[in-house]
Amino acid sequence: MATCSSLSVLSKFRSNSGHKLSFRVRAQVSGDERKTAVGFPGSMEPVNGSISLGRDKHQVGSDGLADEVNGKVKFEKKTAKDEAFSEMELLWDDGYGSKTVKDYFLAAKKIITSDGGPPRWFIPEDCDRPIKDAPTLMFLPGLDGTGLGLILHHKALGKAFHLRCLHIPVNDRTPFDGLVKLVEDALRREHASSPDKPIYLLGDSFGGCLALAVAARNPHIDIVLILVNPATSFERSQLQPLLPILELLPEELHFTVPYALSFVMGDPLKMASVDINTELPTGIRLQLLREKLSSLLPFLSVLGEIVPKETLLWKLKLLRTGAAYANSRLHAVKAEVLVLASGKDNMLPSQEEAMRLHGLFKNCTVRVFKDNGHTLLLEDSVSLLTVIKGTCKYRRSRRVDYVSDFLLPSKGEFEYATNRIVGFLRYAVGSVMFSTMEDGRIVKGLAGVPDEGPVLLVGYHMLMGLELGPMSGAFVREKRILFRGMAHPVLYSENESSKDFGYVDWFKVFGAYPVTPSNLYKLLASKSHVLLYPGGAREALHYRGEEYKLIWPEHQEFVRMAARFGATIVPFGTVGEDDIAELVLDYNDLMKIPFINNYVSEAARDASRFRLRDESSGEVANQRLYLPGLLPKIPGRFYYLFGKPIHTKGREDLVKDKEAANNLYLHVKAEVERSISYLLKKREEDPYRSIIDRVAYSVAHTPAVDVPSFEP
Repeated sequence: MATCSSLSVLSKFRSNSGHKLSFRVRAQVSGDERKTAVGFPGSMEPVNGSISLGRDKHQVGSDGLADEVNGKVKFEKKTAKDEAFSEMELLWDDGYGSKTVKDYFLAAKKIITSDGGPPRWFIPEDCDRPIKDAPTLMFLPGLDGTGLGLILHHKALGKAFHLRCLHIPVNDRTPFDGLVKLVEDALRREHASSPDKPIYLLGDSFGGCLALAVAARNPHIDIVLILVNPATSFERSQLQPLLPILELLPEELHFTVPYALSFVMGDPLKMASVDINTELPTGIRLQLLREKLSSLLPFLSVLGEIVPKETLLWKLKLLRTGAAYANSRLHAVKAEVLVLASGKDNMLPSQEEAMRLHGLFKNCTVRVFKDNGHTLLLEDSVSLLTVIKGTCKYRRSRRVDYVSDFLLPSKGEFEYATNRIVGFLRYAVGSVMFSTMEDGRIVKGLAGVPDEGPVLLVGYHMLMGLELGPMSGAFVREKRILFRGMAHPVLYSENESSKDFGYVDWFKVFGAYPVTPSNLYKLLASKSHVLLYPGGAREALHYRGEEYKLIWPEHQEFVRMAARFGATIVPFGTVGEDDIAELVLDYNDLMKIPFINNYVSEAARDASRFRLRDESSGEVANQRLYLPGLLPKIPGRFYYLFGKPIHTKGREDLVKDKEAANNLYLHVKAEVERSISYLLKKREEDPYRSIIDRVAYSVAHTPAVDVPSFEP
């Protein structure tokens, strides 16, 4: 017997205005349960006498649709191909930038025609088929009520989630408690069908109040709340004086309201910049920006149709009620919470509200987008799925699993990280990769690194870990391999009430995970490429005079684990930190400076809460976290050498024989030291070691080609 998670709302559709409507339903199969989501009617294209979401014919046939015929739901037969889950590959297309605010207005114009129906759920037509075991994400819209506020993110979210969006028709007057009941009913049905999966409630502005209210009423359900500029701060909003003004405003002047709201709701420049390539020359980008801003102006009148005067008055009153309702029940919220706040929100004090909520909720993470306005989800920033991944909020069971829950980076994420996050460093250091073949030959490139896992990359951690970005990018570009790197657990702490989505979050997007034996075990078991720095933070934050010195533990921490899975160990060395900066103030120096020493000591105490190793002595166990004082230099070059692969397959003796494991451990360490010595010597032969020489070479060789280096 099929269980239909959203079909109950069909009866509500029929009860409105006494007329019967025909709906098309997209059905999806998950295990033995058949779940459905109801599409909204209105001015969409008719298909065989019923209403669809405007899908192409091949999409309609492959999605598995259901019609309401004589009051009953009839499911179309689904083939095994239809029921297959989507796969996610490295550099997949997340679609971010393919849709803009213009698409939002065009889609909104189609669905705002009144049909007399109540609120209902729909699946966006441009969602991809979700991956296996994907959780459900329910989107609760802001004051517009269209449910189209995720239009820039549909494709990406539709890959990672079963996406459901709530549509509240223009003339609907369902009170706040009625909307809470509607969302709650859908939530409980979803929970009944998949009790071991989390359910995501994504609330935008007013939707944030709705999401909080539902979460407070259902503390027993595993809910992840994502609140985007939540309107719980309505009492401190600039919208407060608007209500009496709107009530007195003559009907013939209401057309001016949407234009006024457009400058308050969001940042027009951010909205127009969504699909503009940042790699284009500045002049071309400005010209495109002017054209896109001009093309958006005619669509502002659509705001007046989305929220006509009576609707706007109703929704402002609804917003006041919803904010009061949610605030009175915040103490009952037990859900995991992610708050996204805009720094330039002229509608609500969102950044201040994010800090307040962070202090109220036990498990709350905050990210601030300082250059964005209220309509964050419709503006140029970062893909919402990227933010969810970077804050470690994506999971498919009751607890996040850093191995099985990891989603591979998309092409858009890779390009953004390469160009905007590590772009300057990558350009400045001109990294050169070398590797060692099985016969001992050293070649340029990564051909010597095995393509098939499990592979354990073991090497030297350069100052501040600056080698990571260029190294990760090289593996993705040349070998289409994303290695998973171990990170200090302090990077996963969320003590700050307000922080930007930045460098550390991008580490997580690209596979960094907390360093624990269980995580290493899972990754090697899944035949992954794993990056390991035995020296850890102590090596990356070394002191003056310790450049290129391996600060490793005394015992083999990884050899027996690698042997257990027959992993191939690839030792590697990196040099170049002394080519870009000079370490002038280390930990010992900073501790001698008044005031600064207190800050450094506090940071060290916070880091000491995260116990990484069993051994209680030795330099490597002394992992003090601090920000060293660096004196920049005219950039030189980064060099990497990956040594000859060391195979542990068939070496079962390493698992139990500690002496044999220790001998191999010392061999790996010696190979890393040999690689460093080789690079320090050979880089003297590089005619393009200086950035000045590399720039001159690039200018003389157009189109651009790789700048050569020394011959190995």
